[in-house]
Amino acid sequence: MYVCLCNALTDAQLRAAVAAGAARVKDLYAGCGCQAQCGCCTNTVLTILRQERPTGGGGS
Repeated sequence: MYVCLCNALTDAQLRAAVAAGAARVKDLYAGCGCQAQCGCCTNTVLTILRQERPTGGGGS
């Protein structure tokens, strides 16, 4: 599904960028070779980042 129409980014591309190490919204766009344009997709991009990034719960 297209998430960012300005950059023609799909949720699969964004999830792949997270898997490749993107840790911030800015990193996601950079990982896809672009940058945020109008900002309408930022909330959805942030949601994908939060869902897909590994939890750091190393515990003791």
